Amino acid sequence: MTLDQQPASAGAELTLDTGAPANGGSCVAHHDGRVVFVRYALPGERVRVRVTADRGSYWHAEVIEVIEPSADRTASLCPIAGVDGAGCCDLAFAVPEAARALKAQVVANQLERLGGYRWDGPDAGAEPLSAAGPTGWRTRVRLDVGPDRRPGFHRYHSDELVTDLRCGQLPAGMLEGLAETEWPPHAHLHVAFDDDGRRHVLCSVRAGRRTATTVAEGEYHSVQRVGRRSWRVPVTAFWQAHRDAAGVYSGLVVDWAQPAAGMTAWDLYGGVGVFAAVLGEAVGESGRVRTVDTSRSATRAARDALVDLPQVDVVTDSVRRALAGQRASASRADVAVLDPPRSGAGREVVDLLAAAGVPRVVHIGCEAASFARDIGLYLGHGYVVEKIKVFDAFPLTHHTECVALLTR
Repeated sequence: MTLDQQPASAGAELTLDTGAPANGGSCVAHHDGRVVFVRYALPGERVRVRVTADRGSYWHAEVIEVIEPSADRTASLCPIAGVDGAGCCDLAFAVPEAARALKAQVVANQLERLGGYRWDGPDAGAEPLSAAGPTGWRTRVRLDVGPDRRPGFHRYHSDELVTDLRCGQLPAGMLEGLAETEWPPHAHLHVAFDDDGRRHVLCSVRAGRRTATTVAEGEYHSVQRVGRRSWRVPVTAFWQAHRDAAGVYSGLVVDWAQPAAGMTAWDLYGGVGVFAAVLGEAVGESGRVRTVDTSRSATRAARDALVDLPQVDVVTDSVRRALAGQRASASRADVAVLDPPRSGAGREVVDLLAAAGVPRVVHIGCEAASFARDIGLYLGHGYVVEKIKVFDAFPLTHHTECVALLTR
């Protein structure tokens, strides 16, 4: 019996032919009737793989040799990513146009399987977020510090760190000098390049139940801009990773939400209020915008940035509780914009939104499966998908940003 014929266990090596892309950055292959999810492969390749996990009915594996490469394979655009490197850029070896096609295929598959919605036609593709290109787009990053006091990126699903900091997502100079500095063991470094061109570096250290954060360079807040409006955002708080994302999404939200003077709009999971700003400007002082987020630092930044928009009400609370309160008050919105975390909005939130009778919804998702599940929940309440856009908002990775317009 050859090695390829033996029962596989973690560490075993196989030769496989890869098929369609799967959600999460792998390709699907088969071995003796069992599904194998292969990382660092492209569809249509013959590869030598190492099994990394046995889940019973399926295995996970990673490529250790490409025997017959796809025409879409290229030299890696990230010098530190790969099987023996960091887990930062898991599609850096794919031609960018091909990577976008794979991402669109994954989103379409998830929408059909999990959401019961068929997304096809000439517009069913992933598009670049901007003309900035696939490298150097990231403006915020977090590094972890090892026991040796050196910062690094994690290997895929590992506590091990890669201390070579030349990630392809980062602009030149973003991490300059950090590798040569000794940091507290097990600290987290938060690094941001803001819209004033300044670098900010914060160091967070966990001590018992508390986390102490100090400014190593720059300031605690970064300056971020969308259009003519500025925000002061804590470097440790959420801001879109791609330098063009906030502006692109804001423009799309206004276009699809169609806010007008006197309307009421809800901005759910609103963060620092980027969408609330454009909605508030559109509805004017005769309208109303309620933006909701659980993060105190985010809502504090929203209040400061939107102080000139009295029609915007900033609420620090969970979206579920805020929607339940709106239902009790019999208040209704003309449009709702949702930008939930990776886990999605979920059944309870979509149920509350539908019960509130919101006729127009712009829903944003950064994880294909949870986005698809949410779309299915809307469909179950009688909403119709008017449009979907998929952005390649995280080049060199398998991640996407999906936006849907739903009406009822």
